[in-house]
Parts: sequence; C-alpha cells; structure tokens
Amino acid sequence: MRSIFYLALLCLIFFQFENAKAQHQDVSERPEMYKGKETNEADSGSLLGAFKGGKVQGHFRYFFMNTVNEGELTDYYANAAGGGLRFETARFHNFQFAISGFYIFNIGSSDMTKADPTSGQFNRYEIGLFDLEDPKNKSDIDRLEEFYLKYHVNKSSLIFGRQLLNTPFINLQDGRMRPTGTEGFWAEINEIKGLKIEGGWLYAISPRSTTKWYTIGETIGAYSAGLNPDGTPSKYPNNIKSNGVALMGIKTNLTKQLKLQAWDMYTENVFNTAMLQTDLVLPLKNKTNFIAAAQLIKQDAIHDGGNQDQSASYFLKDSRSLSFGAKLALKNNTWETSLNYNRITADGRYLVPREWGRDPFFTFLPRERNEGFGDLHAFMAKLDHKFPESGFKTSIAVGYYKLPDVKNYALNKYGLPSYTQINTDFRYTFAKALKGLEAQLLLVAKINGGETYGNSKMVINKVNMFQTNFVLNFHF
Repeated sequence: MRSIFYLALLCLIFFQFENAKAQHQDVSERPEMYKGKETNEADSGSLLGAFKGGKVQGHFRYFFMNTVNEGELTDYYANAAGGGLRFETARFHNFQFAISGFYIFNIGSSDMTKADPTSGQFNRYEIGLFDLEDPKNKSDIDRLEEFYLKYHVNKSSLIFGRQLLNTPFINLQDGRMRPTGTEGFWAEINEIKGLKIEGGWLYAISPRSTTKWYTIGETIGAYSAGLNPDGTPSKYPNNIKSNGVALMGIKTNLTKQLKLQAWDMYTENVFNTAMLQTDLVLPLKNKTNFIAAAQLIKQDAIHDGGNQDQSASYFLKDSRSLSFGAKLALKNNTWETSLNYNRITADGRYLVPREWGRDPFFTFLPRERNEGFGDLHAFMAKLDHKFPESGFKTSIAVGYYKLPDVKNYALNKYGLPSYTQINTDFRYTFAKALKGLEAQLLLVAKINGGETYGNSKMVINKVNMFQTNFVLNFHF
C-alpha cells in the first residue's frame, strides 16, 4: 500500500513538471511544515488544467539528538534523516486536492529497545524521532500525511480528509521529525472583517512519532499513560470509548489594540475543554510594542470520562481542572522579551492527551509538558533576538516549575519533581547558493528542584539532564 502511494505521488509530480512550469511556494518558518500558503489564484478551466497548474513542494530533514543523564543513568543519542513531497492542485470549480507523505531513516542511534539497568525505564526523547510503536524499526518509517479535498467559498474554505492543523489543543507538536496529523472535516470562515471562525469534527489522529492513524479513543494512551490518582498504573490505553472530537475557535479584534480568542474542544464521552484568551498590544516609542495577555482554561469530565471502570478512565467521573496564566512583553523588529506565569489550581489535573499536541500555556518550553498536573505554579522569562540582515536569530528562556510532590499522585500524574529548565535556541537561514537551507541548535538543561526519594525513575529523562538538538531543514 505504501509503495503504491509513493509511486502515485511521484507520477503526479512528474506529470506536473513535464506539463507546466514548476511553481514553488514559500514554506512556513515552522521546521516541521512544508504546507503551502493560501492563494487567491483563478479557477482552472478543466480538471486537467488543475493538475497541470498544481504546486509541488519538498522537504529534507536531518535531526541529531543527544540526552545526557545524571551519573550512571543511561545516556542516549539518535541520528534521523528523511524527506517528503507535497502536491496540491490548482482550483477547479473552487475545489482543490492535496497529497503529501514523508519517509524517515534511523541512520545511527542508541538501542531504544534496552531499558536503563538502574531505573528500568526506557528511552523517552530520541525514540520520538522514529516510531514509538516499533523501536526496532530503522527504515520502514513512512506515513501518508495529507490526503484531502478542499472547497473554497469566497474567503472561507471547507476541508475533508487527512490534514495538518494548528489549534491550542490539537496541534503539530514541533520538535521531532514529523508533526501530528488529523483526519476529519475542518472549516474556516473569514467573511466578516476582523472575525475568524474555525472548527470541525475530527475522527482520527496520527500522533507525532507514529506511522499509523488511530480513532480518537485509540489515540488516548498511545504515549505513556502515567498513574491513576490513587497511584496505580493507568489502564486507559486501548480502553477509551470516543467517536470523535468537536473543536471550534473564534478569533476577533475587539479594538485595534485588543484581540480575543475563544476555543472549545468537546471530546465525545470523555471530557470538555474551554479556553478564553485576550491579547493587548500598545504601541510605544521607537517602534516598540507593549504586550499583555491573559488566558483561562476550564475542563470538565463527560459521563464516565471514557470508561465506566474508573481505573481505565482517562478523565475521572465528575472531575475538573482550572488553569489561568498571564504574559507581559516588549517587542520590536529585532527583539522580544517576556515574563510569563501559569497556574493550574488544586481542583484537579489538567489533562489533554499528549498525543494530540503541546500545551497552550504561556510558560511552555520545548522538551517538557505541564499536562497531567494540578496545583502547579510556573514562571518563565524569555528573550528573543534576530539579526535581519544576517538570517540569524536566537533566544534564551529560563523557567521554574513548582509541582506537587512526586508521591501526590492525584495531582502529579507522571512522577515529575519540581524543576528549573533553561533553553537556548540558535537558528540560521541560509541565502544565495544555499537558499532553502535552515539550521537549528537547541540546548536544553533541566535541573531538579524537588524530592525524588532516591528513586531514579523520577530522575532519568526528567531532571538533572542536558540535551543537544541539531536540525537541518531544506525546503524546495
């Protein structure tokens, strides 16, 4: 099946190059994406013309990751390389068709099948570059990522099929070889100036670091499940009943300076998550803006949280959570500095499947999540600087995350102690002869700030670790 897909994709691309001039398009700055930007192109006169006038994009990616753990705990490294192609037709009676796929090779890495002899834990980060379901697989790692039909109505659109989405709760999850993919219906409505409405119904997801497509219930637990509130191992993997996710977001400009966005995610038979966020931008002197933002997230269980057996439920019956955060920042054309805070109250754990996306919190830093915790205080300061003429940009961020004790299972799902995290990120975009090539170096240090009770399971790949990430992307 995979061979047929790649043969069909190559035939489409060969056909397009032979019958029309290649129309390359700028790609997103996000390293994990090569999805084309929206265009207002004229409608093709025929189906044949739509395919001849289509656009081809490609992406090659190399990723080196190395995690150094404390003392005698196992260190890990990985080298991943891969490439992908994307083809999108021109419009035909306001319809467009798109298809894309990606292939990954493990070109030299630690043995992901062996547990650390001291803690008994397996690799956490490097395996995510490949296939979590099959750590032995080094070459047959491929996925059909996009396969959709899109219909345009004025400035709005409706998509059906496999697609890449970026929302607060279901998103691409940058930081590995490929993003999280979704399947279902998705609409974007842009008919009213200053108002954007988007939403739809999703019935399948292919999480980052996997190759398969899962139903919504199956995705919940594809990654580590952690512990139940009573400290017993969670049994919800493969035991959650849910037909899909209804997701809707509204973004509007209340004034020239004040923006509002509201989101609601209804996971059928499991839980509901609602978010409200405001962003205020005030111009100052010297082309500098003052930014203030606030965020509120509320969660509630639906029915039995996915399973009548509460030991196999994802979101316990009648449970809830509440999170709120704030951001203060100064920004101009070359730098941005911000102070960020987030609080998850002691009402309960904040839960959104890690298979679906990263945290929407202002305090989020790559390589760790605050999902699965309650009674949390998070503080993060960040400085970004770019050099427009050179193509170089860098950032440094320092965060402190005060978590409940690792034995407070009701509010600490994954046994993670309080920690300090320092991220330093360097990026360079090449020009001239190397145009299309991008490089990134991300250095991550996580320092323990809580009691681990001498249990190495609370340390390995969690705290007292240093990680190096080096990434090369070539887009064409």
